[in-house]
Amino acid sequence: MKEREEENFVTPGDMLGKALELKPGYGAYFSSHDKAIYASLTGFRSLTPAPPDSDDPRATVEVKGHKAHGPVPEPGVVVTARVTKVMAKMASADIVCVRPKSVREKFTGIIRQQDVRATEIDKVEMHSSFRPGDIVKALVLSLGDARAYYLSTAKNELGVVSAESVAGATMVPISWTEMQCPLTGQTEHRKVAKIDVV
Repeated sequence: MKEREEENFVTPGDMLGKALELKPGYGAYFSSHDKAIYASLTGFRSLTPAPPDSDDPRATVEVKGHKAHGPVPEPGVVVTARVTKVMAKMASADIVCVRPKSVREKFTGIIRQQDVRATEIDKVEMHSSFRPGDIVKALVLSLGDARAYYLSTAKNELGVVSAESVAGATMVPISWTEMQCPLTGQTEHRKVAKIDVV
């Protein structure tokens, strides 16, 4: 018989408890920012008491039982996302893949101005880095506000991997900061990901 008295429905970003009392299990992660444990999956909150002989008396909190979920973005993982909106200080994007696997739920990511590149952060212009529709490779930094993940493109291998020009053609990267339309020859500014040439 499955224990259900401790279970309730949670979604990514919901607080599951404080790290003083609980430790994270499957579908949960620890946030050093506020010493709390949050859900990284949609499902039911489940507590497993610590074994009687355990050195750690804390119960393990997990998220279980939601069979529809596919892969879930987690801090430290590289994701592929489609840029949906570009503002002065940040760009928002829908995460479409976690590593090589496509996601089944909607996850939103935010690339903040300070996370676009590693150098000259104060000179970053969001509209010169990304455009809506761009496909970007980014690193998940953390679960941010309003259930959106904070993403970073501040490494050479991260950034725009595919973009469409005004003429509708897939552009070709020609430098770290520019992509060119093969039809018109026009260049557009982007934060381009370094592609490993095999």
